Amino acid sequence: MPLIFIASDHAGFELKQYLIETLNEDIRDLGTYSAESCDYPMYANKLTEEVLHNSNSVGILICGSGIGMSIVANRKKGIRAALCFNKETAELARKHNDANVLVLGARFISKEHATECIQIFLHTQFEGGRHLRRIQQIDA
Repeated sequence: MPLIFIASDHAGFELKQYLIETLNEDIRDLGTYSAESCDYPMYANKLTEEVLHNSNSVGILICGSGIGMSIVANRKKGIRAALCFNKETAELARKHNDANVLVLGARFISKEHATECIQIFLHTQFEGGRHLRRIQQIDA
């Protein structure tokens, strides 16, 4: 099982706390630690640094829509952050894109669907093959 880092902004705080409490995984919480307004780039940057510096790790980022966290995370070379909203998108993010960060929009996904996305994301392997060639082109 990969090392799992999780971070959110204030809009994703409640979902983050729920996931930490209910998932049966060893998850490293990188903040935020309250629902008080904060700036999401700080948390996205903190998480992506951890994922890049810890082999065999993945990240989970949560904000209101998932869009802001996705934008920040994908600016980092080596990060492939995927905004997912159901089990099919979470599965394809891993199988075809070798995503190493799952992004969730707390205002647009139920706790149950978020949990399902994480389980699929963590237990799906990258297919390689033709997809590997495409992944290699991302940071070229």
